[in-house]
Amino acid sequence: MEKFSYEDGGYNRSEVNKFVDEVISQTEGIIKKCKWQKQEIERLNQELTRYRNLETSLKDAIIRAEEAGDNIKRMAREESNMIIADAKHNASRIVNESLLKAEKIEIKAENIENNMKIFKRKLKLIMEQQMAVVEEIEVLKLDDN
Repeated sequence: MEKFSYEDGGYNRSEVNKFVDEVISQTEGIIKKCKWQKQEIERLNQELTRYRNLETSLKDAIIRAEEAGDNIKRMAREESNMIIADAKHNASRIVNESLLKAEKIEIKAENIENNMKIFKRKLKLIMEQQMAVVEEIEVLKLDDN
């Protein structure tokens, strides 16, 4: 605390005035500092609000990205299941068609084999008949002499 010297009629005016000027100067400094701090607090609150809004936006974006990723995974799984089902269906169809073709080829082979047997029998019969004719010719030539 400041102590003032005494004069006639009270405290020393110049000391008191000097002290009052210092108090006024310090008070004005404190007021300016308070105003500046109030403005800084307001600016920081606005910045905080902006960052909170940004945080909310980012959280929403992350949630939407996660949902989109989950949807993409789900759709990929569904598509892969459809592709697998189509492949199994096509494989079954191809196998069935192949079995039918194999069966037809087997039937044709059996028919050809049967036709060959018939052809061989007929050829053998014709050859036997021709041999009989050849033998008759030989017998005829012998009788004519």
